[in-house]
Amino acid sequence: MDILEAIILGVIQGLTEFLPVSSSGHLELAKVILGDTSLPEESLTFTVVLHFATALSTLVIFRKEIIEIFKGLFQFKWNNECKFSLKIIISMLPAVLIGLLFEKELESLFGGKIVLVGVMLLLTALLLLLADKAKNSKKEVSSSNAVLIGVAQAIAMLPGISRSGATISTSVLLGVDRTRAAKFSFLMVVPLIFGKIGKDLLSGDLNFQSSEIVPIIAGFTAAFFAGLLACKWMISLVKKSKLSYFSIYCAAIGSIAIGYGLLN
Repeated sequence: MDILEAIILGVIQGLTEFLPVSSSGHLELAKVILGDTSLPEESLTFTVVLHFATALSTLVIFRKEIIEIFKGLFQFKWNNECKFSLKIIISMLPAVLIGLLFEKELESLFGGKIVLVGVMLLLTALLLLLADKAKNSKKEVSSSNAVLIGVAQAIAMLPGISRSGATISTSVLLGVDRTRAAKFSFLMVVPLIFGKIGKDLLSGDLNFQSSEIVPIIAGFTAAFFAGLLACKWMISLVKKSKLSYFSIYCAAIGSIAIGYGLLN
């Protein structure tokens, strides 16, 4: 992998981690249209580095909130910070359970099943449209909300379902304040990303050649800054009820994918 490829992949990762267009769905479409062999092979190390970059960009954007959470936790009281942390943990459980119990079944869905991807993109489009039309409120995320948002995140493990789109839309449809919905969506995935990174590190499968250092640094930098921009942009779009633009995009791409899959 050369530096340009690393930068392109980094930008794609940084944008699609936050924008509701489903990075997994787009990758599956690219595999079918371009062919598996035409895509650059990403090493596990490079993938882990890109995910770390986007997780780090989330920490930077929400650094004030995260610092406040840790301050509250170290007070060792049942305060708002402890309650919020518990909600984050609750929201993670569905995805963790599905990932552990149905890992092979999930992997089997990532094999160029373009019609499935198209249908899931249409579902993402519908969710975004409904969320955009929902009335705004000032409600916070409740424990019961956290469970349902976590289920939405677990469902988003399917190719074509946007994780950020599914979790933010579910939050808004449950009556959660739009800004709080976006923040909760982005913060709830950070522990999962770091958990996955830790698992990969402990597996001993991570390795790289000295010649890969520069592309890895380039990819990390691109993913980090693209993530910063996409995260800020997404929060602004959710607040202004502009998700319908992504709904139209997902509907168009989903319809094309279904048509292509049925004709081939």
